[in-house]
Amino acid sequence: MSDTISTIPLSARHASLADLTAILNQQQGHKLDIVAGTGMLRAEAGHLRITGADPVLTDTGVTSADGLYLPTEIGDAGLGEKLGIPTSYLRKTRAQALHLYDTNVNGWFDLQHGKRYLARCLSDGNGGGILRAFLSDGYKIIDHLDVLMSVLTGIRESGLRVNLACDLSERRMVVRVHSEAIRSLAPTLLRNYRSPFTGATGADNPTVFAGLVFANSETGSGAMTLTPRLVVEVCDNGVTITKDVLRAVHLGAKMDEGTIRWSNDTHEANLSLIGKQARDAVRRFLDVRYIRRKIEEIEEKAGRRIPDPDHTIRVVGQRLRFTEDEQRLILNHFIDGGDRTAGGVLHAVTSAAQTLNDPDAAFDMENVGIRAMEIAATL
Repeated sequence: MSDTISTIPLSARHASLADLTAILNQQQGHKLDIVAGTGMLRAEAGHLRITGADPVLTDTGVTSADGLYLPTEIGDAGLGEKLGIPTSYLRKTRAQALHLYDTNVNGWFDLQHGKRYLARCLSDGNGGGILRAFLSDGYKIIDHLDVLMSVLTGIRESGLRVNLACDLSERRMVVRVHSEAIRSLAPTLLRNYRSPFTGATGADNPTVFAGLVFANSETGSGAMTLTPRLVVEVCDNGVTITKDVLRAVHLGAKMDEGTIRWSNDTHEANLSLIGKQARDAVRRFLDVRYIRRKIEEIEEKAGRRIPDPDHTIRVVGQRLRFTEDEQRLILNHFIDGGDRTAGGVLHAVTSAAQTLNDPDAAFDMENVGIRAMEIAATL
């Protein structure tokens, strides 16, 4: 991989809006999307060689799109899924027998003659780069930068002042937003809770802010979503209300073979749609009546006492597929939080999520906080 590509950040945790925007702009300048038939594709020493693609017209001239692209982990997973090769096997061949990687990928390319796929790459402009994702030719591209700018415009039009925290991974962008102007109290949910970070108690400060989280994947790891999120002031725990999520799936019409160039009309239509969804989400979710209803719904299940925390966290962890390390982390947060109820499990899961370094693991853990509480309440 060239130095040009290796210096572009692909992930960030707890980034500022300015930092996230800078990373996305840097990536945007190297993006290359090609719809390629299998006759244009060959595996070569663990790379994907693309030939016969249309050249790319840039501000500095014409650049060839043909080149040798190294698949990321997600790129390998996409190749495995589309070609019917088990991902674990493909990764094993990459690590232990690269010639078998090439043989398997090329063999299945040959057997899928005439099929087309979308290769999402970052190009160094000199015939090299990385394969970020290998997707269906019907995949609808919704880029992070468009989502970010459109959602922020929708929020700005609401007139609300908001706080933001941003994550980025190879799978998705996640931006968490909340407004301290839209608040309510959750004394029943927080009366026994203390922050594992500061020791501050929910009894002294039961304030909850209204917020939302918007997420998007450019690499086939999920729809563009806008999800309501409550933020507990005493500890900054985020409670996502996943059952009320708004989503835009990445499914469009089949695309013709070649390098993708979007028209201004198509681009503006995408931005307009996302902006409208953002405005609808702000009106619906950043509303004091909405968060009061959600607090009441949560409090109905949160009060169930947990007689055996070890057993409860183990069962919750198994059902939600937490690793053993994650289960230990959640149990420690449950103990430090001091709330021996199902609501305490919710607090433990969401506070533990804050401490994870992996943006995807943090996103996934926070998203199941309410589900963890519901499971705990039935044990």
